[in-house]
Amino acid sequence: MSAQQQSQKVQIKRRKRRRPCFFCANKVEIFDYKQLDMFKRFTTDRGKIVPKRNSGACAKHQRIVAQAVKRARYMGLIPYCID
Repeated sequence: MSAQQQSQKVQIKRRKRRRPCFFCANKVEIFDYKQLDMFKRFTTDRGKIVPKRNSGACAKHQRIVAQAVKRARYMGLIPYCID
């Protein structure tokens, strides 16, 4: 093998396997903004909504989570930001 072929082998990176969506795996059908314990894992300690690539939720459920978190914020159950 030449040096170029060896460097090409080293450059090949494996993709991480995507973890399954939390809601699809647990067959969650009811999304209620009052279930704060379920939505705590989708917000940071600063109060921001965790992005889809970090949370592992599918696009459909990420949109529902974002809407539920925003509703909970509006109702005063979750703070908008933490100082």
